[in-house]
Amino acid sequence: MIGRLNHVAIVVPDLAAAAAKYRDLLGADVHAPHDLPEHGVTVVFVQLENTKIELMTPLGANSPVAKFLENNPSGGMHHVCYEVADLASAIRTLTEAGARVLGDGKPRIGAHGLPVVFLHPKDFDGTLIELEEVKPELQPA
Repeated sequence: MIGRLNHVAIVVPDLAAAAAKYRDLLGADVHAPHDLPEHGVTVVFVQLENTKIELMTPLGANSPVAKFLENNPSGGMHHVCYEVADLASAIRTLTEAGARVLGDGKPRIGAHGLPVVFLHPKDFDGTLIELEEVKPELQPA
C-alpha cells in the first residue's frame, strides 16, 4: 500500500534558524517558508536527493503543533509521510483493520497541494503517520 517516503516532519521553535542550519551548515536546498492556515503551521521544505525534510512551526496560538512544541521546547520529530497511489482505498483498508484516521477521517489538502490524512500514533507504535496521495504518473522517476 505505502510507496516512497515523502518526508520527515520536524517541529522547530525558530523556523528561520532551523532553515539556516540546513542551508548553511548542511548545504541543503532549502525552500521558502509558506503558511498552511488549514493545518495551523508554517513550513519550510528541505529537498534531499531521496526525500524531503519538512521543518514546521506553529501558525497562531491554536496550532495543533503548539502543544507539541510546549512539551518539546527544543523541537523534535513530529511525523513521517508516506505516498499512496489511492488514498480512498488506503483509508478503507486501514479503517477496516481498526486503524484510526485523525480528524473527521476525510482527506484535506496538504503542503504539496495533494490530499492527505493522518493516522493515529497509538495505532502505529507511537508514530504519527501522514499518507499523501501521489498518483503514479506524478511520481518522479
